[in-house]
Amino acid sequence: MLKHRGFPGRLTGTDFQFTIRRPNPKGVTPLQRRERFADRKPADRRADVAFMAALWTHFGAEAFERGNLDAGRLSWLFGREVIPATDPFDPADYEALLQIDEGIARASFPDAFGENCDG
Repeated sequence: MLKHRGFPGRLTGTDFQFTIRRPNPKGVTPLQRRERFADRKPADRRADVAFMAALWTHFGAEAFERGNLDAGRLSWLFGREVIPATDPFDPADYEALLQIDEGIARASFPDAFGENCDG
């Protein structure tokens, strides 16, 4: 499992995890699209923005390996802002390649693409 050095481990001051420390011994947690409903808590929304900003800063528009990125956090973006970069795609593979759909990501999270986040 690739560890993304320099990627934030969590949202500062919260328990919102962005990365995992080691592979899951029971198997890889598959990515799945999670619906974001309008009544989500503000803290959850901040975590989404911060995670997208970290993805953009770290990877930009290039394809990236899932590696140690948290499946739960990725699943909130998966299928919309973060899409498979290969076909076929295995959602339960740490080596799976993902990519930011920049147009959708910018529309969903304009604050994640501020001056300091232009990669």
